[in-house]
Amino acid sequence: MAARKLLVLGATGGTGRSLIEQAVAAGFVVTAVVRNPHKLPSGARAVRIVMGDLVTDPAVLHAAVPGQDAVISTLGVGQSFRSGHLISQSTPAIVARMREDGVRRLVFTSAFGVGATRRDTPLLPRLFIATLLRDIYRDKEAGEQAILTSDLDWTIVYPVGLTDGPRTGRYRIGERLSLRGSPRISRADVADLLLRQVEDRSYIRKGVLVAP
Repeated sequence: MAARKLLVLGATGGTGRSLIEQAVAAGFVVTAVVRNPHKLPSGARAVRIVMGDLVTDPAVLHAAVPGQDAVISTLGVGQSFRSGHLISQSTPAIVARMREDGVRRLVFTSAFGVGATRRDTPLLPRLFIATLLRDIYRDKEAGEQAILTSDLDWTIVYPVGLTDGPRTGRYRIGERLSLRGSPRISRADVADLLLRQVEDRSYIRKGVLVAP
């Protein structure tokens, strides 16, 4: 059986780096779109690198998407409070390119509190979303509309607050979860779930929360 081909977007962020390491270890043939390949993890030597910026040059997807079995996005702006319109500008291009090239499976990382998940958000995170994170969340919600209205086999993953803790494989997932306070999950565990979604079809065209 041929190895599965996987395109990772946002590969140099915290979750993306962990995803790259886990995907390579699991035997995937990995392609990564990056602006700076030096930020990739050391285990990425076997990764095919396509250099480019999805916001300023979405045509970079022409070189990256064809022939893939799945696309996983961990795109984000890190610790910044400004979105730079990253998600709202890049997501329509990703969806359009996948449709054009016949790549069906999209696993997309969002954030707890975006869209319908806001109804389950505890008070403290809700306050941050309404104030400091307002621009980030508006951008995510705008970008996700391109996914929600597409005919791709998409899954949107909504992790709670992220840490740099280890991969445990112990976490809860579901369309709705009971949460309190300011829950946290490691980026490595989120990457574990993202990779599992390539084959798991339980949440096709659904959003799924992930929390400890």
